[in-house]
Amino acid sequence: MTHHPDPRPTLGLAALLAFLSMLSPFSIDTFFPSFPAIAQEFSLTALQLQQTLTAYLVPYGVTMLLHGPLSDAYGRRRVILVGVSLFTVASLACALAPGFGTLLAFRAMQGATAGAGLVVARAVVRDLYAGHEAQRLMSLITMLFGFAPAVAPVIGGWVHVAFGWRAVFVFLVLLGLAMVFVSWWRLPETHPPERRLVLQLGTLFSLAWRIASHREFLLLSFASGLHFASVIAYIGAAPAIVLEQWHFGETQFAMLFIPVIGGFVAGAFTSGRMAGRVTPGAQCRVGYAISGLGGLVSSIAFAFFAPVPILVQQLLIFTIAFGVQVVAPILTLRLLDLFPDTRGAVSSVQAFVAIMIAAATMGIAVPALHGSLLLLALGSLVGAFSGWGLWRMAWTAPAR
Repeated sequence: MTHHPDPRPTLGLAALLAFLSMLSPFSIDTFFPSFPAIAQEFSLTALQLQQTLTAYLVPYGVTMLLHGPLSDAYGRRRVILVGVSLFTVASLACALAPGFGTLLAFRAMQGATAGAGLVVARAVVRDLYAGHEAQRLMSLITMLFGFAPAVAPVIGGWVHVAFGWRAVFVFLVLLGLAMVFVSWWRLPETHPPERRLVLQLGTLFSLAWRIASHREFLLLSFASGLHFASVIAYIGAAPAIVLEQWHFGETQFAMLFIPVIGGFVAGAFTSGRMAGRVTPGAQCRVGYAISGLGGLVSSIAFAFFAPVPILVQQLLIFTIAFGVQVVAPILTLRLLDLFPDTRGAVSSVQAFVAIMIAAATMGIAVPALHGSLLLLALGSLVGAFSGWGLWRMAWTAPAR
C-alpha cells in the first residue's frame, strides 16, 4: 500500500526507525562484556576473539551496498521484514552455537542482515518527507540512535552476569522478534510498485567502481575513515580497557562508552554551530587538531606519567571523539557533492569504506594494541594524523 504521510513527523515513527537502525550497534556492543567468558569456553586467543567483530563487520560493509538497491526494486517493508527476520534467526543460531566456527558463521549472517534497518530507514525518511520535516525526523532518529552504543554494553553486561553469554544473543532474538512484529504492524510501504526499479547488479557495481576509483573520493573517504578509527580503536578494545585495565565489572561498560558518545554528540553540535561562521577548511583543521591533541596527550601521559587516572583517560577519549565529529559532517557533505546525481550510491560506498576500515581496526590493529594503553593511544594518534594527511592531499582548492 502507498502511504500518505502526516504533515509532521511523529515520535512513534522516529522511534521505530531508530530501533531498526540500532540493530547493528546492539549486535556489536551487547556482547563486549561476554568476551572473557566466550574466550574461556572456546579456548580462544585475543586475536581469535576479535574475529567475532571482523566476521560481523565485513559482511555488514559489503551488504550496505545492496540493501538500498534491493529496497528500490522490491519495496521498503519487504527488505526490512526479511532482513530483520534473518537477523533474528542468525542471533538464535549464535545463542545455540556448539563451537567457535559456528559462532563466526552466524555472526557473519548477523552482519549481512543487520544493516537493512539502518540503510532502508533513511530511504523511508526521504520517501515520506522533504526539507525541514525530513531534517526534523532524521534529527529525532539520530538523537534516539545515539544512545545505543552507550546503553547496549550496559544491557549486555546485566544479561551476561544474570544468565551467561548465550543469553545476550537470546536478548538479540527478542529484540529482532519485536522489530519484526512492530514493523509488520506499523511500518508503511513508502515505495509503491509504480516507482520501483529493475535490479541491475552490473550497473550497480559499475557505478560503485566509478565512485570508488575517483581520486578525491578515495582520499576523503579514507581521511574520514582513518580519523574515525582513532575512536574505533577504543571501542574495539572496550573489553580489555574496562575489564582488564580499569578493573570494572561486566555491568560497567558505560564508563567507556559515555565519554565516546558524549564526545560524538558535543562534536556534532559544535560542528553545526560552526557552520556558516568558520570556513569548512578551517573547521577541518580545528577538528583534526583536537583529536590529534587528544591522542598526543594520551601517548605522553601513558609513556611518562602512568598510571593515568581513569577520569583523565575518559576526558582524553572524549576529546578524540569530539574532534572526529567536528570534521565528519564536512567530509560527508563534500563526498556527496562529488557526485550530485548519485548521492545515494556515494553514501553507500562511503559507508562500505568506513566499515572496512573499522573491521581492519577491530580485527587486526586492536588485538595488537589493546594489551598496552600506550600503544592504543599511539594507534589513535596515528589514525588522526593519517586522516589529516589524506585530507590535506585532497583539500587543495582555494575555495575550500
